[in-house]
Amino acid sequence: MAAALKATCFLQLKTSYSLPERRSSTTNTSFKFKPIMASLATAAPTVGLAETFSRLKQQGKVAFIPYITAGDPNLSTTAEALKVLDLCGSDIIELGMPYSDPLADGPVIQAAATRSLARGTNFDKIIAMLKEVVPELSCPVALFSYYNPILKRGVENFMTILNDTGVHGLVVPDVPLEETEILRKEAIKKNIELVLLTTPTTPTARMKAIVEVSEGFVYLVSSIGVTGARASVSGKVQSLLQEIKEASNKPVAVGFGISTPEHVKQVAGWGADGVIVGSAMVKILGDAKSPEEGLKELEAFTRSLKSALL
Repeated sequence: MAAALKATCFLQLKTSYSLPERRSSTTNTSFKFKPIMASLATAAPTVGLAETFSRLKQQGKVAFIPYITAGDPNLSTTAEALKVLDLCGSDIIELGMPYSDPLADGPVIQAAATRSLARGTNFDKIIAMLKEVVPELSCPVALFSYYNPILKRGVENFMTILNDTGVHGLVVPDVPLEETEILRKEAIKKNIELVLLTTPTTPTARMKAIVEVSEGFVYLVSSIGVTGARASVSGKVQSLLQEIKEASNKPVAVGFGISTPEHVKQVAGWGADGVIVGSAMVKILGDAKSPEEGLKELEAFTRSLKSALL
């Protein structure tokens, strides 16, 4: 049912948002969400990242992958935002775990992380929210986390928790290839697809090594520097895509700096298998006058980006 409604989005059905209510609890880590529509209480079991790309390729389609920061403006809104993104046609959703020292993130996502942490968002609360929401989604979720929070909980334990929660993928932007062995080993054990990143400055030999061990898809960073919306996408992305595809048949998704329907269409035209939009999404939710207004704007923006791939 959820998949069938993706093209229309539930806001077009004139259904008002019903923001989640928190269940009274001394730990404050358990959330109860009001169903947006009774008939959408559960979704069919989702497939993983690689399988999602495989199915899209068979249909001649490019994956749309939005990113939002967990807990900004609050976890209740994050839960509803995940449903909005899913119902509006997202193929994979990347959920950022707020971190105090986000080296790869630009000012928009850094500010969102700061606000989220200030409101008390933490790993346990994010997982509690995801356990409620993931069963309602028809697309897979990939968690974006820096390495330190993973080490804090222990790699094996972290992967076990993700698996138990229904998360399919993991992106760790600050771990070098040489230090991914343990991560990859434990991820494989728990059926978590560990996505690795390559950049415009990555030497060809290193890029090939990264591509070889990346699971789910290869994350191609489109520009040098941190995340953030940019006026244009570097033309070098086209040649980088070609180089990666010559080295492997794994799907490649492009992120960092993509913020408009024109960017999405351009990158897809260059041969990307997926397009990732982050800061522009985060900015909408962070700047909105209210959570309800933010969700409405997020829905409209998601539709405009998704339509660029149709």
